[in-house]
Amino acid sequence: MARIMLLGKPGCHLCEEARAVVERVAGDLGVSWEERDITRSPEDFAKYWEMIPVLLVDGVQQGYWHIDEARLRAALSR
Repeated sequence: MARIMLLGKPGCHLCEEARAVVERVAGDLGVSWEERDITRSPEDFAKYWEMIPVLLVDGVQQGYWHIDEARLRAALSR
């Protein structure tokens, strides 16, 4: 299971920005990550549609809308 899960949807410019941050941090730290499209799950869509992108680390929500690189690095160092 990936340590980082990025929840988003196609066409979301904030999701593209978040993806760049996650790719950079995961690459630097050698951490696995996955991305999940909330439009493929009614449950995800109902829960997260106003919050995307949403960042989870080890299943715990770490942020949404704007993903902070320093906060992500700190969450992964715990």
